[in-house]
Amino acid sequence: MYFEQFFLGCLAHASYLIASDGEAAIVDPQRDVDIYLQAAAERGLKIRHIFETHLHADFVSGHLELASRTGATIYIGEKAEAAFPHVAVTDGFELKMGCVKISALETPGHTPESVCLVITDEEKSPEPWAVLTGDTLFLGDVGRPDLSKAYSSQQLAGMLYDSLHGKLLKLKDDVLVYPAHGAGSLCGRNMRADRFSTLGTERLTNYALQIKDRDEFVRQLTTNLPSRPEYFLQDAQINRQGAPSLGNLPPLEKISPRELQALIAEGVFALDVRANAEFVEAHVPGSVNIALSGQFASWAGIVLGLSARPVLIADSDEQYSEARLRLARVGIEDPRGYLEGGIVAWKQAGLALAETLQITAQELQAKIKAGQMQVLDVRREPEWQSGHIAGATWWPLDNFKVAAPEIDAAVPLAVHCKGGYRSVTACSLLERAGLQNVVNIIGGFDAWQQSGLPVEVAEPEVQNK
Repeated sequence: MYFEQFFLGCLAHASYLIASDGEAAIVDPQRDVDIYLQAAAERGLKIRHIFETHLHADFVSGHLELASRTGATIYIGEKAEAAFPHVAVTDGFELKMGCVKISALETPGHTPESVCLVITDEEKSPEPWAVLTGDTLFLGDVGRPDLSKAYSSQQLAGMLYDSLHGKLLKLKDDVLVYPAHGAGSLCGRNMRADRFSTLGTERLTNYALQIKDRDEFVRQLTTNLPSRPEYFLQDAQINRQGAPSLGNLPPLEKISPRELQALIAEGVFALDVRANAEFVEAHVPGSVNIALSGQFASWAGIVLGLSARPVLIADSDEQYSEARLRLARVGIEDPRGYLEGGIVAWKQAGLALAETLQITAQELQAKIKAGQMQVLDVRREPEWQSGHIAGATWWPLDNFKVAAPEIDAAVPLAVHCKGGYRSVTACSLLERAGLQNVVNIIGGFDAWQQSGLPVEVAEPEVQNK
């Protein structure tokens, strides 16, 4: 048996290749499928099977394109009601490839159609070797139960408890666990950064598996769920239909500096994908920064939404190409175009550049004491609860598309996240909305803590919107 994990850091997404006797199966493929075709070709394998553990909500899957390019069969849970040609998977399903046996367990909970795939390498042992758990069981967490229009979060959480204790945890402790996501994904809230685990380790360390009472499990799983991005249900529907080939996407249109200036005045998003440090020093006024260096695709989906047609701003053709691909991975397929020549061309056109001011943690502390600055924390709830700056307003970046934070526009505002990535995005959104006194905290909350400055721990009082 040959087994390989592919981890896409931008989406914290894991997909898999399983092979035996020249035949291969791909599980939960990312949208750009050349990576699997190349891996199979290098090992003389033919991709015959494509498994989806569920309808993914946080990215657009490449199952349809991969099937069209290989002739492979797609397998997905029966309750997915998939609109593309497929084999509906239920309990008892088995597929043999040489010495490998793939057996399916229906594990509804994260979604109604979720399945886990039990892998047995019969050449080595008749006992299961690993289980690919999709978004049912993560390392340190389980899947969020609020991604269905047909079932309530409480109903899905109850199903998830039954799936875990009635099926998945019946497997032995030494069975390896390979999930579809790792730390950073919004499909759960407490994932570890490890790439695999064992069922025995998860029984001992996974907080959700420690909850033995079904009602308590439901209560904990449905309390303080992280904000569900608007695009999640849209991506799930795209995956139910099957996404078009990336090769069919239209080319990006060149946009001159003067044209971009006019478009921004009309309210069009200008998306600057350069590094945070470059953006704060000089950027197109009214542009929004989501840097390619972080979880760019997820934040673009959260902040812009799938219907956005942004104009991209970057330093090179390579950056434009990378941004285009990453946006397509979450379903933003039709950017309006790109700034030809980038910031250099904007300068050469004689147009003014904007700057985002920055402040150190120590400087901020002095201004807070003098009553000269307010603070906005844009981290997620668990981060806030673990410690925050006293008197800060909490409004996570995830909420910005729904509503802007309520702040006093007359008082300078210092914005921070953990390390600086999200706060620069937040600053750019606030500046785009017309705020003049926005300052980014260099190094974020990490820098505040490293400076030994006071931290308050308390439940958040999020604004009611």
